Amino acid sequence: MSNHSISRRRWMCPPPPAVHPLHRWLTDRASLTARLQRRCGQLTVKVLSQQLTPVHRDESLLLGTRPGQRVVLREVLLLADGNPVVYARSLLARHSLRRAWGVFAGIGNRPLGAALFADPQVWRGPLTLRRLDGRDSRYARACAAAGISRREPLWARRSAFVRHGEPLVVCEVFLPAIRELRR
Repeated sequence: MSNHSISRRRWMCPPPPAVHPLHRWLTDRASLTARLQRRCGQLTVKVLSQQLTPVHRDESLLLGTRPGQRVVLREVLLLADGNPVVYARSLLARHSLRRAWGVFAGIGNRPLGAALFADPQVWRGPLTLRRLDGRDSRYARACAAAGISRREPLWARRSAFVRHGEPLVVCEVFLPAIRELRR
């Protein structure tokens, strides 16, 4: 089995059962930003970083870049009424920033989801799911950003948004406080 198929399989985890509190959060293809806004008084975006960084192997496959190639990474926390509920990681190839995804450069602390779902030239690829644990650096980043020390895995989903043939990969890690939001 190739590394490509192993990496893809890790993100092809079936969703938790329908009765699980995160099932709808993980499987809803509509805007996560809009859904969060409907379930809290105030949704804010805390930008953790926006920088060039080497891409993980599984992310490079979606971006069409070489593993380890430096890409643009934006990390944010979505806070519902001040509580961190989602750690999000968005990546794109550097050349895409100048071409199809210029909006990404000046997004600041505005929700990226609002821009993605408002643009008729953007289409979303399939959602894939995974349970992240301490063996994955994204798990550690999510826990550190949210100020939580966890031992249990966190559910994550990701997909590629495509504009003018160029992908933008968005990974959303659901933090424990999301369970406290109105359904």
